[in-house]
Amino acid sequence: MKLVYVFLFLVCSLKAETSNPKKAELRGTLTPIQYTVTQENGTELPFNNAYWDNKKDGIYVDIVSGEALFSSTHKFKSGTGWPSFYRPIEDANIVEKADGNFLQKRVEVRSLMGDSHLGHLFPDGPEPTGIRYCINSASLNFVSVADMTDQGFGQYIYLFETDISVQPKKEVAILAGGCFWGMEQIIRKIPGVLDTEVGYTGGTTEKPSYYDLKTGKTGHAEAVKVIYDANRVSYADLLDAFFRMHDPTTLNQQGNDRGDQYRSEIFFLTKRQEAEAKVAIAKPINTKRWKDPIVTEISKAGTFYSAENYHQDYLVLDPGGYTCHYLRD
Repeated sequence: MKLVYVFLFLVCSLKAETSNPKKAELRGTLTPIQYTVTQENGTELPFNNAYWDNKKDGIYVDIVSGEALFSSTHKFKSGTGWPSFYRPIEDANIVEKADGNFLQKRVEVRSLMGDSHLGHLFPDGPEPTGIRYCINSASLNFVSVADMTDQGFGQYIYLFETDISVQPKKEVAILAGGCFWGMEQIIRKIPGVLDTEVGYTGGTTEKPSYYDLKTGKTGHAEAVKVIYDANRVSYADLLDAFFRMHDPTTLNQQGNDRGDQYRSEIFFLTKRQEAEAKVAIAKPINTKRWKDPIVTEISKAGTFYSAENYHQDYLVLDPGGYTCHYLRD
C-alpha cells in the first residue's frame, strides 16, 4: 500500500511540473536543495549552508530571478545558523505571507519577481528595526562589492561607501570570566555586538586544545573575543556587563568550574582599554555589588587561539547546556 501512495505522489508531482514549464525548467537548473527550498517551501540545515557565517561585503540576490534582496550591511549574527538580516534592500522586493504550517503562526518571506520561498520573518531582531529575516542560503546568490557594477547592481554601491554615521566602528575586546559558553551567550545579545568567538588566551602553550586546557598546565584562560560597534556600545558598557555576568570575587572558579582556565581576567589591546579596565574594577557599583574583593586580573592581550568548532555558539546549538552565567542587576 505504501508503494502505491509513493507512486501516486510521484505521478502527481510529475503532472504538476508538466503543467508548469517554469518549475520543470528550474528542476534542471537549480540544485536539489535550491529547488526544495525555493519551490517546495523547504528549509536547509542550520550551520551547514553557504552564507550563515559569510562576512564578505556584498548583496544577496534571488537565486531564481536575480532580484536584489538583502545586503551584508544589514546582516547580523543571530546565532540561529541561517543568514539573518534586520532589513531588506528594497521593501518592494519582499512579499510577506501568513504561514500556519507546523501548528504555529509565522510570517513567510518570498521574493516578488521570482516567487521564491526565502524563509521567515521574526520579531526578535536588533535595532533599529527589531525584526529578523531568517533566510535560507539556498534561496540566495551572493554578489561581492567588486562584482556588483558588472552584474548590474551598481545602484547599490552606496550601501558600502564610507560614512561614519552609518558604518560600524569596529573594535575588539577580549574577556575571560569562567566557561566561555555562558559568557558568549550573554555577550552576543548586547546591542552593538557584531560578532563573538570563543577561544584560549593568556598562557604559554601554542595552539592549545580543549583537552590541553583541562590539564591546567597551559596557563590559558577560556575567553571570548568580542567584535563590537563602538558607535553603538562602548568598551565601558561591555565591562559593566562583564562584571554583572560572572562572579569576579572567586579566584580561579566560576560555579562548578575550577582551575586557572576559569579565572576572571580582562585582556586589553590598547592603553585606553587598560585604563578603562582599572576604572571598572574600582567602580563603586561593582564594589557594592560584590561583598568580597574583586580578584579580576588585567593583562595585555597576547595570541588568541580559536576554540574548536563545537565550542562556538554552543548554547545556541544546545540551549540546555551547562552555564553558570546570568546578568545581575
